[in-house]
Amino acid sequence: MSEQLNYERRRLLTTAAISIAVGPFIMAGSASAHSGRESQTTSSTFSQEPISSFDVLKQIDAGVLTIGYAELGPNDGIPVLLLHGWPYGIHSFVDVAPMLVARGCRVIVPYLRGHGTTRFLRSETPRSGQQASLGADIIALMDALKISRAVLAGYDWGGRAACVVAALWPERCMGLVSVNSYLIQDIAKATLPLPALIEAGFWYQYYFLTERGRAGLTANRRDIARLMWTRNSPNWRFTDTEFDRSATAFDNPDYVEVVIHSYRHRLGFTDGYLMYQDIEKQLALQPVITVPSITLDGDADGVVPATDGKAMAGKFSGWRQHRVIPNAGHNLPQENPAAFTDAVWELASKQQ
Repeated sequence: MSEQLNYERRRLLTTAAISIAVGPFIMAGSASAHSGRESQTTSSTFSQEPISSFDVLKQIDAGVLTIGYAELGPNDGIPVLLLHGWPYGIHSFVDVAPMLVARGCRVIVPYLRGHGTTRFLRSETPRSGQQASLGADIIALMDALKISRAVLAGYDWGGRAACVVAALWPERCMGLVSVNSYLIQDIAKATLPLPALIEAGFWYQYYFLTERGRAGLTANRRDIARLMWTRNSPNWRFTDTEFDRSATAFDNPDYVEVVIHSYRHRLGFTDGYLMYQDIEKQLALQPVITVPSITLDGDADGVVPATDGKAMAGKFSGWRQHRVIPNAGHNLPQENPAAFTDAVWELASKQQ
């Protein structure tokens, strides 16, 4: 109880500090077509005010992708990668990013494969959505940006990508923030029954196993996403503007193929691709995460019910703290940005 009270006091103090912060600012880069190198920033507009959108994006070739991303903050700041889930986009972090920038962080917010302005460089590259591909994409992005180490923070698909990197490339990860704890999938156990409450939250995964599900996602990607948002976060009263701002991420030409492959592979109904075979073999061993970690649960998560974190304790061998965030659902960084920011900053500040 005392630990929770101390955490709440820290959260209130840091939130208050942000509101009067001066110093490090937000810097947005310009968008450009991919060219095999980082796009050059042509705007140096700085602001301490909250932002309403990541209006200006950069683009960089990284691995098999050209990745669209927002970059904010000083180049010499502590690198933080914020990784979104499905069916969401980079605007899950539209409030988190400026709060981290106010503390001096360099914040990178990429669109995951199949989302937003991220594209495959070659038409013949498999449109994989398997967990190994997500982790490999983050390493490729860090290499392209010449970031040797960063704090990785995410939820859902983004949390899984962060967990993969933290487990297999711990030397690249300063710290991990993961919503719903350890998210590396155990494909061998994918067909085992889960508790009824969890099975109900995963309805969409079984739907996507069918060709009807593929057709439904193709024709109704925004309607399905809106339904998911509502069910995933029953206490979150998001606006049409907030939804529409994120929904542009679903217009990506590879969105359906990546999503369908992700869930069919997760449940063992389709194979992974050869190019990710070695990574998947390592993930099948359920590797322990050794880096400092903070795991979060929203106590109103409509997909994964909140826990006390003890069930996953064996998956972390380094320092770890688990927090349950009141009234938050599955899109925790957008629903309670202060709590998410506090977790990220607690790990980032240890690097100073």
